[in-house]
Amino acid sequence: MTQNLLEPEPTRLPEDHPDMAARAALDEGVDLREVAARYPAASYPWALLARASLSAGDPVSAYAFARTGYHRGLDSLRKAGWRGAGPIPADHVPNQGFLIALLALADAAEKIGEDEEAQRCRTLADDSDPAARQL
Repeated sequence: MTQNLLEPEPTRLPEDHPDMAARAALDEGVDLREVAARYPAASYPWALLARASLSAGDPVSAYAFARTGYHRGLDSLRKAGWRGAGPIPADHVPNQGFLIALLALADAAEKIGEDEEAQRCRTLADDSDPAARQL
């Protein structure tokens, strides 16, 4: 991603972000719901729960899971210096949980008729890093 000199520096969550421990637990075969409970500050498991709920045809649960992951991610991004604008690189693994939750929130919002919220989420994802849509 090319840096726009008028934008703030890209925000990268720390390498020890809870998403990394959650990913490791999932790689070890720990159940997704258990991982979400064990690492509630991690966006990644909430994002995966949202995607699974969308796939299962349950957009209300997906919306709740995605919103949790999104808000936990916002908290982390703010702690990392993000001020509500600027790049959030999708190729930085600790950022991916937030971005996946954000896009899952857009999809769930659209499914329940929250079209304006869906568009706001997609715009934020594109403004953060257009590559986020490939996650």
